[in-house]
Amino acid sequence: MAHSERLVPVLTIDGPSGSGKGTISARVADALGWHLLDSGAIYRAVGFAAGMAGLDLSDGEAVTRCAETTKILFRDPKDGGGTRVIVNGLDATADIRAETCGAAASAIAAIPSLRAALFEKQRSFRKNPGLVADGRDMGTVIFPDAQHKIFLTASAEERAKRRYKQLKEKGLSVTLATLFREIEARDLRDAERAVAPLKPAADAVLIDSTGMSIDVVVAKVLELVRS
Repeated sequence: MAHSERLVPVLTIDGPSGSGKGTISARVADALGWHLLDSGAIYRAVGFAAGMAGLDLSDGEAVTRCAETTKILFRDPKDGGGTRVIVNGLDATADIRAETCGAAASAIAAIPSLRAALFEKQRSFRKNPGLVADGRDMGTVIFPDAQHKIFLTASAEERAKRRYKQLKEKGLSVTLATLFREIEARDLRDAERAVAPLKPAADAVLIDSTGMSIDVVVAKVLELVRS
């Protein structure tokens, strides 16, 4: 790593699905004026591309080749809306947020060769004036030298309720019981995978957001960074 790159401050926010790290990371990055890395979107984008290509997600070699060749762009819209995710020329912003893409991302994330293929792609987001990196192994694997590390969590029940509310607002048909089972299954998969399992970095600050509003969590994170 170049010396100049090491001087760029990084805040990592890791945590399980539904912990609110995506929303919190975006708000914190905006408040600090830093760049944002949504690593989950990168894995979801590869899962989307693999699905479009009809690949077997258990075929590590094929999925890794897909990761190496898939073109992923994050585009800020001129109308002030949310960042668009462009996958191989297609706007896949809505598609990659579907539960099927989330499950695909979790499945392919256990493939060592795929994680290696995406390592430098994620590292390339480290640019001045700073970076907020949101994911599951940002503080342990991708940016172990980050100056600030947060591990954001919440109870499985709370995370299922948050996801249920998000999907209902998008007009999608889901049940709370199904989401709860999916979150529990994903937690187990992410924690037990052999490569980069989901766990807090040794020097991370743990924040349990159960029962806390977004504003309160954002304020806590900003206080930690600015102090």
